Amino acid sequence: MTPSRPVVIETRGLGKVFSIDRAPLTAVQDISFAVPEGGFVSLVGPSGCGKSTLLQMLAGLIPSTTGQVLVDGEVVRQPAPGKIAIMFQDATLLPWKRVSENVEFPLEIAGMPAAERRRRAAAMLSLVGLAEFGARYPHELSGGMRQRVSIARALAPDPRIMLMDEPFGALDEQTRIRMGHELLRIWSKTAKTIFLITHSLTEALFLSDVVLVMSHRPGRIVGTIDAGLPRPRTYDIIGSAEFGAARNRIWKLIGQDDDAGAAEGMASL
Repeated sequence: MTPSRPVVIETRGLGKVFSIDRAPLTAVQDISFAVPEGGFVSLVGPSGCGKSTLLQMLAGLIPSTTGQVLVDGEVVRQPAPGKIAIMFQDATLLPWKRVSENVEFPLEIAGMPAAERRRRAAAMLSLVGLAEFGARYPHELSGGMRQRVSIARALAPDPRIMLMDEPFGALDEQTRIRMGHELLRIWSKTAKTIFLITHSLTEALFLSDVVLVMSHRPGRIVGTIDAGLPRPRTYDIIGSAEFGAARNRIWKLIGQDDDAGAAEGMASL
């Protein structure tokens, strides 16, 4: 990608090697890309290809073996909760705390005064459409509502970047599509930079400006697909010829990688 806006996230030759039973295992290799300010980029690829490993390096949760992650031109060496928020598939809400208290939690850890925490939490719950649910407990909410609380909590510290690892993967298809639309609404209001991991090609294209396609392990970027779809996005676009053509380009990249992996496996027999 050659973004015209200022680059917020950049990786340069990023790689990660783990030691498994004293044997090296290359999870990702030579990953280089750039995400512009306010951009929405998705990453797709087969299970076990290193997508979550890449996300953890972007967040500063684990170090890279080779290459660098840069945010605003500075090398990421550790988590930066005020700048980078991360969401996982599980909403990971604290069950003994009310919804508003869950949203306040990262602000409490940061030492924000109680009155400002409450004001900020109320604003974020309003943004995600849950203003009247602040006094409820997580078990009283649906799965989609819990994920909206998780988004509100991630937004509460006002990060520049949101990293999302299959945040809607556990939801049913209808709820997942609605949550994607909700995420686009929130993104349009906040102008955050979003990097999303998903297994759903439809979700990736519906939400993103650009879709990165990752290979089998060791994970490499084998393709960059510009969605090229107008915004604001509506559900009707999913059935359009342009949407189908873009999805087919992604499938072709994944299929080529599958064929290459199978040929490599046969050659090793």
